Amino acid sequence: MIYLQLFFEFAKVSIFCVGGGYASMPLIQAAVVDERGWLTLAQFIDIFTISQMTPGPIGINAATFAGMTVAGAWGAVAATAGFAFPSLILGIALAKLFFKYGDIGSIRGILNGLRPAVIALICGAAIDFILLAVWNTESLPTSFDATEWSSIVIIAFALIAMHYKYGVITILAASGVLGVLFGVLKSGGM
Repeated sequence: MIYLQLFFEFAKVSIFCVGGGYASMPLIQAAVVDERGWLTLAQFIDIFTISQMTPGPIGINAATFAGMTVAGAWGAVAATAGFAFPSLILGIALAKLFFKYGDIGSIRGILNGLRPAVIALICGAAIDFILLAVWNTESLPTSFDATEWSSIVIIAFALIAMHYKYGVITILAASGVLGVLFGVLKSGGM
């Protein structure tokens, strides 16, 4: 039964997701792309992109879109419920524990130890995303063409804009405009 599978896969992601929505992406990718094969990496990247652009938590959005892609509206409900339910229960329990015992040194040590691992997970997923966004492949190619250079320019632009604290909507809109301009230039003009 696909709905139960979706619920349990996203519940597992939710339970082991430490560090927020971006940290959930490698876990979702492992579940729906690598282990289950429900989505291709390209479909997953599209879902991640849409999840980033829509209002709400990115993990919930990704679960909803992935569930919808895999099994329609009820798949979206199952995946979203699977992602939300354990987070809700664990969040309440951990909040109670943190407010009661958060100043204990060993708890601080655990949290300090988890932060670098979360960053490593996010960076690993980012490398996969960059390879697919720029070269439409999961490995680095040996030659480059104009399409890849335009993607590299857009990534550089977005990183610089983030450094200067431009808003996400501004960066996404400007990147979309750049993508259209590069597409027009590549096709030979208007």
